[in-house]
Amino acid sequence: MKLKPIKTELDYIQALDRLEKIFDAKKGTKEGDELEILGILIEKYENEKFPIDLPDPIEAIKFRMEQLEYSQNDLADLIGLKSRASEILNKKRKLSLDMIRKLSSQLRIPTEVLIQAY
Repeated sequence: MKLKPIKTELDYIQALDRLEKIFDAKKGTKEGDELEILGILIEKYENEKFPIDLPDPIEAIKFRMEQLEYSQNDLADLIGLKSRASEILNKKRKLSLDMIRKLSSQLRIPTEVLIQAY
């Protein structure tokens, strides 16, 4: 396949078909290089055509808490009082900069997610 920018849906489908055919290509080979470049082109097209918004900050916190099997008490230990944790989870209190730093560090939630308005 001759590599070119992906501009249309047809280009995208053809690129995906080619990617599937050379998916197991070895790194350092001609097909391996093609696979790497094709992946970059497909990712660029998908990011432009199918953007994914960042999640709501509080929903991200709840999701990570669930993954880590954290309780509201665990969150309170991290950010302060239990009542404060409740207010945060119920969107009645905004996250402070200090809370954002702690949550980002401990729960591994990107700061760009936590600083969004909600």
